[in-house]
Amino acid sequence: MNQHKTYISLGSNVGDTFQNLQRAVDLIYEDIGSILKISPVYETASWGFEADDFLNAVILVQTRFSPKKVLRELLIIENKLGRLRNEESGYQSRSIDLDILYYDEEVLDSENLQLPHPHIHKRRFVLQPLVDIAAKLMDPVQQKNAVQLLEDCEDDTKMQKIQRWLKNPIINNNLSRFNYVAIEGNIGAGKTTLAETIATDFNAKLVLERFADNPFLPKFYKDKSRFAFPLEMSFLADRYQQVHDDLGQLDLFKDFIVADYDIYKSLIFAKVTLQEEEYKLYRRLFELMYKDIKRPELYVFLFQSTDKLIENIQKRGRKFEQNISAEYLDSLQKGYLDFIKSQTENQIKIIDITEMDFVKNRSDYLEILRQISLE
Repeated sequence: MNQHKTYISLGSNVGDTFQNLQRAVDLIYEDIGSILKISPVYETASWGFEADDFLNAVILVQTRFSPKKVLRELLIIENKLGRLRNEESGYQSRSIDLDILYYDEEVLDSENLQLPHPHIHKRRFVLQPLVDIAAKLMDPVQQKNAVQLLEDCEDDTKMQKIQRWLKNPIINNNLSRFNYVAIEGNIGAGKTTLAETIATDFNAKLVLERFADNPFLPKFYKDKSRFAFPLEMSFLADRYQQVHDDLGQLDLFKDFIVADYDIYKSLIFAKVTLQEEEYKLYRRLFELMYKDIKRPELYVFLFQSTDKLIENIQKRGRKFEQNISAEYLDSLQKGYLDFIKSQTENQIKIIDITEMDFVKNRSDYLEILRQISLE
């Protein structure tokens, strides 16, 4: 499932207004997606009616949800925070007000949701915090960026930036204390999806295994005995090149490295697929090539039952994988667990995700992060 970016405005003028905004940010993180940016908070005179001043802010959220699903979740959050919508017309005071401003570049006009929000260009209390985090963002309807919209806005409502900042809930996760994290698991466990999500959420350099271009992989699944050795040798060479290209180069703009494989998976797969003499030769070459290899400080193994792995493999629909047997997956699972038992140097986390769906269920993803981050 693809990730989408949505800008959401927050406002409150009833009760502990700053705490209302912070709680909304926390719930959006828990229920909708990761918070990528948070604007300063502005104190703003009520707009369109006489009432206490508002606190306003805008956040950028990354989510897998559709815009209508985001809207439903925002309404639930408003309800949790004490906002009771009624049939009275006009503007009203509220403990929390959450509006979708933009969702990618989508233009939508439905009964319950319009995108972009139709009143953005009229509201300084929305445009100013939006400019703070997305000055060049283009409005697909107005055909102006956020700065231009603010310059052209006729709203003269008084605003003042306050000296308190909303906190991003993700900072409570100490995953970035590691320099290099490897996400491992059997075929179909979801390691690539998890690595990609973590990389985005935590500003990590993403290293993905380059298996898709391997010409021996489809042939191997048709005839394992014939193509096992050339397949494993080609992976050995390709992973060696990738280690030097990706793991060996520091990225000053990223906080750490996250990969969807550990180089020692080469030995795990080779032991399962190769004949004994072939494996001995393979291991000698491996040890020569990788004697000084950088190892992950944290090794995360995603455990899933064989039945669930087969279900996942069938869902993702790679033609050459459809005949993978349960016996082969069981052998790889045993190989991984035997390897993990032999490791004493690096921190290892085994997480059973058989009953989880961290793509569809945000709470499952956050639970995985919680388990990873435990000291």
